[in-house]
Amino acid sequence: MLDTVIRFFQEGGPFMYPIAVVLALGLAITLERFLYLGGVRRRNRMAFERGILPALQKRDYHRAMKAASGSDSAIASVLGAGIARLMSNSRREDIEYAMEEGLMEILPRLEKRTQYLATLANIATLLGLLGTIIGLIAAFTAVAAADPAQKASLLSESISVAMNTTAFGLMSAIPLLLFHALLQTRTNEIVDSFEMAGVKLLNLVSETDDRQFAG
Repeated sequence: MLDTVIRFFQEGGPFMYPIAVVLALGLAITLERFLYLGGVRRRNRMAFERGILPALQKRDYHRAMKAASGSDSAIASVLGAGIARLMSNSRREDIEYAMEEGLMEILPRLEKRTQYLATLANIATLLGLLGTIIGLIAAFTAVAAADPAQKASLLSESISVAMNTTAFGLMSAIPLLLFHALLQTRTNEIVDSFEMAGVKLLNLVSETDDRQFAG
């Protein structure tokens, strides 16, 4: 299997190397993003479920603010902005705007470098096609000067070699596009968790206001 892969890579010509570099770069970005987003999810869950949410359910906003300030999680930053407005007796709209502003600051960090994967996938595909075209040009040029009896076999071999770059480009692009979709889905799930936590905070504010009004 290893010999087959090496031979396939060698027969593809010089364009196999930039495609391999693109693939390696895409895999490095994918690994870094999966680790980063996984860490964000774990920190968010611990900060919200173990610190901020229990304090909010008890209407202990000072403790909730302390828990948010003492955490380096993204969700603590978003909810901390809302809780700070809540403690200053701001309106519901002001609390919501503060959390939206916090989310807008965090969102670029969540999406950072993910879009590069789609670009790298397109580059890998185009490099494969370019390598094939250049290989075919070289093949036809060589066939033109070859012995007529050998033209058919020489042309078929040259085309087979030239198509290796297209195959390798597609083999690199397909997983990169898949990883891009998976990372986008994971990022959207994290953003949805922010919105859910914000809604819970706003609902608690509404319940408090309703009780005060009823009282």
